[in-house]
Amino acid sequence: MLERLQPRVRGVFARFKIPHQDAEDLLQQALLTYLHKKDTIKDTERWLLGTLRNRCLMYWRGRRRRLYRTVDTAILESVAEPRPPAQEIGDVYRDLEQVINRLPDHCRTLLRLRYRLGCEAPEAAERLGYSRKSIYKVMERCFARLTRNLVDAGLLDDRRR
Repeated sequence: MLERLQPRVRGVFARFKIPHQDAEDLLQQALLTYLHKKDTIKDTERWLLGTLRNRCLMYWRGRRRRLYRTVDTAILESVAEPRPPAQEIGDVYRDLEQVINRLPDHCRTLLRLRYRLGCEAPEAAERLGYSRKSIYKVMERCFARLTRNLVDAGLLDDRRR
């Protein structure tokens, strides 16, 4: 079956631009899942290709989330002790402020609550009128925009993805 599906499997990985070493892992995960569920699967080929597409989507979502967490951590570390020289701090804050000012109002407000006032996500949700469940999705979208702006401004290397 795998030999017959090999061109289609490669096509899925090519369409999603999955690196070769990661493609092997995704295929192995899908095959392991298949072994656990094979008694309930009616069309093996369709199930396997659909599962691979879903795993590819989850792969890139996970990579983006890691990048967003890196930005989040970098921001938190930049305001934590020990402090670098005052001029360097001023330059970082000025550059960061310029990038943040290009964000939509709700993102600017959310980031300022989070980093200037030290609000945790649930408290920021309450202050901004979001539900506690949806604030994380809003934060992720704001981090995505912030990350794109940082990359565009040359302040973040996008090879970290």
